[in-house]
Amino acid sequence: MPYSVGLQSAANAFLSAGFATQFTVAVIAFLAIVLITSSLQKEGVDAPRFLPGYSLFHIIPFFRKRYDFLNWGFEATGQNVFQFQLLRNTVVVVSGESARETFFTAKGLDLTEGFKILSGAIPMVRGVTSDLQTRRIALIHKRLANVQRNLPLSSLIPLLLDDTRRLMEGWGPSGKFDPFDNVYELVFQLTIRSLSATEISDDPMRVARLKKLYDILDNGTTPATVLLPWLPTPAMIKKLWATKDIYDIVIQAINDRESSGISRNDTLQMLLDFGDEKLVVVGFIMGLLIAGARATGTTASWLMTYLGGHPEWRSKAAAEVESLLAFRSCTPPSSPTAPVSAEKEAAMGSAPAQSSSSSLSARLATIPLEAWENETPVLDALIRETTRVAQPHTAMRRNLGPEMYIDNKIIPTGAYVIYPFSDVHLDPELYPDPWKFDPSRKEVTHVPYGYVGWGGGKTVCLGTRLAKVELKLLTAMFVLGFRHSVVDKLGEPSNPLPVPNWNDILLCRPPKGSFSLKYQRTSVPL
Repeated sequence: MPYSVGLQSAANAFLSAGFATQFTVAVIAFLAIVLITSSLQKEGVDAPRFLPGYSLFHIIPFFRKRYDFLNWGFEATGQNVFQFQLLRNTVVVVSGESARETFFTAKGLDLTEGFKILSGAIPMVRGVTSDLQTRRIALIHKRLANVQRNLPLSSLIPLLLDDTRRLMEGWGPSGKFDPFDNVYELVFQLTIRSLSATEISDDPMRVARLKKLYDILDNGTTPATVLLPWLPTPAMIKKLWATKDIYDIVIQAINDRESSGISRNDTLQMLLDFGDEKLVVVGFIMGLLIAGARATGTTASWLMTYLGGHPEWRSKAAAEVESLLAFRSCTPPSSPTAPVSAEKEAAMGSAPAQSSSSSLSARLATIPLEAWENETPVLDALIRETTRVAQPHTAMRRNLGPEMYIDNKIIPTGAYVIYPFSDVHLDPELYPDPWKFDPSRKEVTHVPYGYVGWGGGKTVCLGTRLAKVELKLLTAMFVLGFRHSVVDKLGEPSNPLPVPNWNDILLCRPPKGSFSLKYQRTSVPL
């Protein structure tokens, strides 16, 4: 009886305390449970080896320095499969040829569930971008395929080129910029154009607002917001408000379209014409905008950087595009290498948008989609090598099927399984001197999934076709419209060139301010 009275008194005292006290006690109790649980971890005969140390201390490195953390895990365990805990979530990390093949082909490993829990940078709206029915997920995938059919994608090309021209003209005749700002902003505009509504893509203020909101989601993705989404941290509150604002912008665009009664040739119109329910339309736009912009923006930023540091490949890319123009266009291409006087550069920087057939964007628009896709081996090699060395992906899945085995190690039902792309893309046995940018490398075909830049097996990136077209159009405009090089923070030629930071899980970005691209417009009118 005294014990029960004591417990009741403690409970009453806890309930009468303020929120701050209750919250602090709850967090302390939760952490105590985690520490006790991690100290009692047991390895079964077939279980992957646990990382040494308390699991609580693995959380921040996993989110903040993932590349170093995973490499340390393989070294510390001496195994190619190991496990650790993210609070109550079991995470199994795999590497090696046979594990990679199983990972990309296993039917029970679900991408959506894995990405949702371990990433956290997608705006989460229940029933819109999270907790979706299988039918809705399949429908969104189907609509993305519709966007990339020949006719819609072909009709997008002139619009994408015009967006590229407009933003590049805003850079002025010469100067310096950080590609992870300017090039990423350009890719965001192209993604908005491709996957949303004209009401948004034609409004620079709305586009800028959306980019700022998605940046808040990226910067606000912390271990707490991912693993403890119920915790009202400042970062989580900011993410919630940003998500609400994104939702409101998309809903407003849909309402404007429906109330105007005007039909437009864009993705929103396609979704409305199919009669898709509004939740599917909103989820399609909200989720795919950031997924597309982030991956393509990272590749584009690094591709422009590598071209600035490898003039021989820059020349090859320019020659390939000039060849397309010479063959396809009635207007002979202008030379991109002729110097421009200061007076002429100033005039170009302030000139109105070029719309004549002599402008670069207009001439590139005459090149058909099949030529961009099938007659650009140099651009293909450049994109492939950039995604190999500068895409810091860690593939994430959750085992929704029965327990399974990877390399004779058991993967329980409900466990998360991750595979770092660095395991294959930075493997010196497959890619000698793996950090070297070398688009002339031969494709690795003697091992399964020797390249997974766009995914592999049953989970290949569904937006690959659109992303490659965007990258090729942007590159073509840049290498013919500008001369550029990589310089350090003092404005001197960068030596050595920037190295991708795989611990930056979003952009692979080197330290901010450590380098920039120095550029000058050519005589070719954009």
